[in-house]
Amino acid sequence: MIISPISTSSDQGKTLISKLQERFQPADDSCRQTVEDIVANIRKNGDLALIEYTNKFDSPDLLMDNLMVREEEFTEADALVTDDFKQTLDKAIERIWEFHAHEKEDSWMVTRDDGTITGRLVHPVDSAGLYVPGGQGGKTPLVSSVLMNGIPASIAGVQRRVMLTPPDHQGKINPALLTAAKKIGIHEVYKAGSAWGIAALAYGTKTIAPVDVIVGPGNQYVTEAKKQVSGRVRIDMIAGPSEVLIIADQTAHPAFIAADMLAQAEHDPLALAMLITTSNELAQNVAAELETQLAKLSREEIARTSLVNRGVILVALDLQEAIDLANLLAAEHLELMLEDPFKWMTKIRHAGAIFLGNHTPEAAGDYLAGPNHVLPTMGTARFSSALGVETFLKKSSLISYSKEALLSDAPHIQALANLEGLSGHANSVAIRVAKIK
Repeated sequence: MIISPISTSSDQGKTLISKLQERFQPADDSCRQTVEDIVANIRKNGDLALIEYTNKFDSPDLLMDNLMVREEEFTEADALVTDDFKQTLDKAIERIWEFHAHEKEDSWMVTRDDGTITGRLVHPVDSAGLYVPGGQGGKTPLVSSVLMNGIPASIAGVQRRVMLTPPDHQGKINPALLTAAKKIGIHEVYKAGSAWGIAALAYGTKTIAPVDVIVGPGNQYVTEAKKQVSGRVRIDMIAGPSEVLIIADQTAHPAFIAADMLAQAEHDPLALAMLITTSNELAQNVAAELETQLAKLSREEIARTSLVNRGVILVALDLQEAIDLANLLAAEHLELMLEDPFKWMTKIRHAGAIFLGNHTPEAAGDYLAGPNHVLPTMGTARFSSALGVETFLKKSSLISYSKEALLSDAPHIQALANLEGLSGHANSVAIRVAKIK
């Protein structure tokens, strides 16, 4: 048996729950110094360093003049993808765009009776860098990453949207990625990846102008680079291994649960697939179903390693305990395979995304449902949210005082300023009050 069910009330169960609760771990910094050196080299040598890294690790014959994707490459890509792919792409864009359009924020102002005006101006950042991993040398193009990162930036109103992705050995980018990028209005695409690509986006080179926000997934080098440039630019998040938590009662289908756990496990050997159920019988059936389905996966070894080392099946006393544990663990993906999922949904406080019912696989959220699939991991859903339009927006506060308002508030402003020992602050009010009077 790949995973043995454990009771939540047992000593083993309590130890496991405690371990899961403390699963947050800082990004792997084993490559920290290497990435520091890469970032420093890009800052110092710009395009020269960028093309050297690209030639060494991705495309040995790529020339500096070909770092930027040319218009004819977009045209060629469009001719290479199938009509079926284009129809699927259009459907995904429509769904993701429709959902994220609701996230757009407006500026606002409030006027008080004394003439004071306060408010907030909402503006998009000027530029955003969208990083897309190579996907096994371009063989498995991560089209969903293009859409999930690029569409919210477009809706936010970001004028300059830049995509970076590593080229294949021949210096090309998978046509599906280029087609998706152009379809959502990204025309500035560069053939660069890993830490050197992130550094180029943050600090700029002669070819690539710097950006204000960097988003997108990647390996440990990409993650470490994003960590190191954070502060100079905004980043989406430092993500850990992907995870799913399924809460199920006796009405759930074991095959569905096993399939969703395997879908998570095939991501990465460190992926975390968890089930909490109130049914001993269901727990046993899911464990058996995992064995049956695992043999059919193309990424069987990865999924098996994930399940053996990190997979979890817990049997809870009742649904309330299961929901309490869900809030405690604050999972990236939470599936409620329950007889009445909408009843229990209202009790969930912490989750990156919630999937309701037996016919809602997490894969639907990854690709087509509409909500963003860039989600907080490792329990950070307690305080973090999915990537969205707001990731590409910034806010400026507005304050305007009338004479009457300043006279009314002056004693209170001065009192607080003097209490903090800031006489200059107090005087900046007092000198105005004297002129008004």
